[in-house]
Amino acid sequence: MSAGTGSARVLVTGAASGLGAALADAFEARGDRVLRTDISYDGSGEGLHLDICSDEDWAAALAHVEQTWGGLDVLVNNAGVAGGGRLDVATLEEWQWIFDINLFGMVRGIRAFTPLMKAQGSGRFVNVASLAGLVHPAGMASYNAVKAAVVALTETAGHELASHGITAHAVCPGFFRTNLLDSMRGADKALGHVVGRLVTESPISAEDVAAAVLAGLDAGEELIVPDEPARGAVELKRTDRASYDAVMRAQARSLDKLAGGQA
Repeated sequence: MSAGTGSARVLVTGAASGLGAALADAFEARGDRVLRTDISYDGSGEGLHLDICSDEDWAAALAHVEQTWGGLDVLVNNAGVAGGGRLDVATLEEWQWIFDINLFGMVRGIRAFTPLMKAQGSGRFVNVASLAGLVHPAGMASYNAVKAAVVALTETAGHELASHGITAHAVCPGFFRTNLLDSMRGADKALGHVVGRLVTESPISAEDVAAAVLAGLDAGEELIVPDEPARGAVELKRTDRASYDAVMRAQARSLDKLAGGQA
C-alpha cells in the first residue's frame, strides 16, 4: 500500500521525540496508522519499547504488527545517535558505538521486516541518514562514514528488493533543530561546540524536514535531501569540487583553531 494513500501501516523508530516524533505526527495527520517505537518507552503508555540494537526487540515489533495489522507498509528507520571527532581524538570505542547503533541497528530492522514485505509483495524502507552521508566535513569521520554506509545500504536494498515490490529511500537532511545532540558523546569537545551551534541556530525544524520527507516519498524519490541548504551543499560538491574542497578545508582549520591546536 502506498505511503501516500492515507491508510498505510507505518512503524517509526526513535519516535519519542525529535524527527521521529515529527514523522509519526505527519503520517498520522494524513490518516496513516502509526506504531511509535522508542528505547525510552516502557510499555505502560504510548508506543512500543524498541531498542534497535536488540534482535529480541525487533522480533517483538514484527510480531506486534503481524498480530495487530497483519503486515506493514512503511518501516521508518529513524532512531540513531550523534557523534564524531577528529581522527586523532575520537576513540575506537566511539567508532564502535556509533556504528553499532546507526548502522547495525538499521540492518537489524531491515533483516527483521524484509521476509514479511517479500511475502506481501510490497513495502517501503525509509532510512534516515544525513547530509553527512553525501558531504563529508572535517572532524566528523565516524558520523560521515556511518551515514554514508546508510546511504549505500539503502541503495543496495532498493536494487535487491525491487522485484519484490519493495522500495528503499534514504533521507539526508542537513542541520535542523532537534534533540539529537542529547545523545552526542565523544572526546572531541571542539566538534561538539561547533555542531551544537549549527543545530541550535538552524532555521529548519523537525516538522519542516518531516513534511519534506513525506513529499519525497509521495514523489517516489529514493534519495530525499529535504532542505535547501543541504541540496546546495550537494550541488556544490557535484559541480565545483575545488570550491567544495576549499570550504571543507577552511572548516577543518577553523575546528583546529577552536581547539587551540590541541588534540
